[in-house]
Amino acid sequence: MIKSQVKASIERGIAAGCAAGFWPEKVADAVVEVPKRAGQGDFSTNFAMVAAGRLKAKPRDLAAQLVGFLEQDPLFAKVEIAGPGFINLFLQTSVWAQVLAPVYAQDERFGCSDAGAGKKVLVEFVSANPTGPLSVGHGRNAVLGDSIARLLEAAGYAVQREYYFNDAGRQMRVLGASTKARCLEILGLPAEFPDDGYQGGYIYDIARSLISEQGEALQDAPDEVFVNHAREAIFADIKKTLNRIGIRFDSYFNERSLYEKGLIDKVVADLRAKNLVYEKDGATWFKSTEFGLDQDRVIIKNTGEPTYRLPDIAYHREKFARGFDWMVNIFGSDHIATVPDVLAGVRALGLDDSRVTVVLYQFVTLMRGGKQVKMSTRKATFVTVDELADEVGVDAMRFFFLMRKPDNLIEFDLDLAKQQSQENPVYYVQYAHARLCSIARQAGEQGLALPTAAEAGDQALLSRLVEPEELALLKAVAAYPELVSSAAQDLAPHRLVFYLMDLAGAFHGFYNRHKVLGEDAQLSRARLLLAGALQKVFRNGLALIGLNAPERM
Repeated sequence: MIKSQVKASIERGIAAGCAAGFWPEKVADAVVEVPKRAGQGDFSTNFAMVAAGRLKAKPRDLAAQLVGFLEQDPLFAKVEIAGPGFINLFLQTSVWAQVLAPVYAQDERFGCSDAGAGKKVLVEFVSANPTGPLSVGHGRNAVLGDSIARLLEAAGYAVQREYYFNDAGRQMRVLGASTKARCLEILGLPAEFPDDGYQGGYIYDIARSLISEQGEALQDAPDEVFVNHAREAIFADIKKTLNRIGIRFDSYFNERSLYEKGLIDKVVADLRAKNLVYEKDGATWFKSTEFGLDQDRVIIKNTGEPTYRLPDIAYHREKFARGFDWMVNIFGSDHIATVPDVLAGVRALGLDDSRVTVVLYQFVTLMRGGKQVKMSTRKATFVTVDELADEVGVDAMRFFFLMRKPDNLIEFDLDLAKQQSQENPVYYVQYAHARLCSIARQAGEQGLALPTAAEAGDQALLSRLVEPEELALLKAVAAYPELVSSAAQDLAPHRLVFYLMDLAGAFHGFYNRHKVLGEDAQLSRARLLLAGALQKVFRNGLALIGLNAPERM
């Protein structure tokens, strides 16, 4: 793309300076950045600043030498030295229209790259315990994880989406006891509901379905009957919700398999062999202080039951054993204290914990009329993903979940999310795509064929795109591929949302000021080319965050 052309030009200038004896060959790399402030050029490089520090020279002197070579390149309209030695580069106006050719040639693949080089990435997300419906908090996890997976795939990584199915331990016993109590209650039999049982109305639904299958025989049924039925019913509901909001998984990892295969015991044995565990107060402790933690951690309680850390460490060891180059975990911020414990366990087993990245997200507050609200729910004491989707729609829900960085709290404005106006950011972005599709339809009604990939390389045609608003749109399109690549590498889908909102603003501003289809046939053709490219970028960008790109609104 255009940035790569700029970098290549700078590299040629550096090579020429080396040949002239101005600096050694490897003195500094050609770092190219987009200036943050207007008027500082289309791109800039700090080559002279870095080289000067290594050569003990004056940055502006080195900058002047490099500028002498860059000024000869027809790519640039102007090259200037700024501040202590930065070089600001202003491109020829005609250069920006070159971005349209790859947009048309690559179409749905525009923005994709091979930056990931096929490296295997496991993205673990949602992983909600099968004890109830997905809450709004789980919904943010789901949308965040899915969008990260989509971005990584676009960047050339081989992605596997995994749900860690936590169906072992005390919580499942409580779920079974809650279901049993409701069954007995419905049957009119004596029932004692557990003090910490699951109170949601969904437990009654599960109990009724179980009664319809087995009737009064349930009063003598073993606990496993209630646990298994409840688990299967809840997880079926979870899968249905995930499917509704466009989220799929490639694999489900069952926590019970860690116990059944002896992998929990193997972790303890291996840590013991390394003299990293000890017994105290009837419990088994992990010497986590040897790996940077403030105190040692219990991994087996004095009751003989493992703490959460132990199966999590065993699970991560399994991830490594499956050959993943990068393991990404999406967790709620309530895991912030537990993550270091698990990573310490990974290091203790001799594994490279730098290959594990944890994305922690904050929770969601629903707002209506400027006040926090608690939506009524038949299913539980929390708001479910299904209820939120029912009220605002799946697209709005997904978009609003991604409008903030993961570590920022979300105040989800229900009133705004439902508005069919340009004040609603998801409507604003999707309307830009719909408006572009409308332009294409209008062109057809006027007997104009849609632009072709061949026309996207017609320099005479593209030279008509000179208005400031047109250049701003071309620059935004040119920035898209790198934006996708960096958002993937940094696991930051919110950047794509910000980009789409900015692009929509730039397009709506252009549309309100200029006619795409006017009396000047050549100008109309050039603007149709631009409109077609923008439509493809909006469609591709919306797909990467799991949203529809409507053609009419």
